[in-house]
Amino acid sequence: MSTSTGAIESTTPSPVTTANRTELQEEKNPRSPLPVLLVGHGSRDPQGRQAILDLAAAYAQFDLSRPVIPCFLELTEPTIADGVAECDRLGLHEAVALPVLLFGARHNKFDITNELDALQRQHPHMTFYYGAPMGISTDLLDLLRQRLAQVEAGLPPLPKQDTVLLFVGRGSSDPEANSEAYKLARLLWEGSGYRSVEICFVGITHPRLEAGFDRALSFQPRRILVVPYFLFTGVLVKKIQAATVARDRAHPDVEMVCLPELGIAPAVLQSLYRREREAQAGEVRMNCHLCKFRIAASEALSPGALHHHHNLSSHSHGPHRHDCDGEAVVDPYAAPIHYHQRVWQLP
Repeated sequence: MSTSTGAIESTTPSPVTTANRTELQEEKNPRSPLPVLLVGHGSRDPQGRQAILDLAAAYAQFDLSRPVIPCFLELTEPTIADGVAECDRLGLHEAVALPVLLFGARHNKFDITNELDALQRQHPHMTFYYGAPMGISTDLLDLLRQRLAQVEAGLPPLPKQDTVLLFVGRGSSDPEANSEAYKLARLLWEGSGYRSVEICFVGITHPRLEAGFDRALSFQPRRILVVPYFLFTGVLVKKIQAATVARDRAHPDVEMVCLPELGIAPAVLQSLYRREREAQAGEVRMNCHLCKFRIAASEALSPGALHHHHNLSSHSHGPHRHDCDGEAVVDPYAAPIHYHQRVWQLP
């Protein structure tokens, strides 16, 4: 009989300590820090919006010599245009635009860059240094390992070989972003001793959440640890937690526990800070070799012409359709065949 309640309470650890700040300050660029436009996706959920504002407040404490101005791509305010206007009002003519995104997909490669392109034309006296998404880092990998250890410490002892990890990503229409989720999950599993790791997604791509549980159960484990790879709680994280509770009740012989979202942890802030320094130093390295935007651009241009995501003017405008603020009413990717038919298309 399972002793789990199906999900553990999400907590937000204290993000700023003297040790954390000192370590990061030692790695600062020799240049004077630039203001940071911290760009979140945006949500109609007040809690989702507030999470980014809280992150910006905590992140500003890591380097008090520059302002951190939060803004959003869509769905809520302040907008990116509002953030740029605030820089202008303060007499700041350079800024690092830092996306609060785990992986590079359409929002990072297309939507935010389009917006910055338009704002660059409206404010020709300003210069933007565009940062990379957080991506895969040892900071975040270690955070996930720590969370797993914390959860297991509160559970009855069990051999690692009796436990399967279920890594749950958001899901993207960008194949490269989905492959990064698989890579991170594999790195988390390597050397861990857990029997296996299964990867699934809440939406857009496949396998979906229910299929992920089925695959994890096929190993006949005694415990499944569900790892939602999300920065903040919201509709989708709550959906994962509810599914964990339901499956836990349906399989009383298998203990199922859901980890919390990443939250405002020191590792998250440190990962952002590394991306900020890279952007300001002009050292942004995007994982471009399999990007569908780059492939399409390379095919359309003359031989040898390359597409770089940190070159803002290389992105063209297009309509923006998404279902990031919860599941879409009609899911165009519900059947795997539909996803396969559309995934390599550009917006």
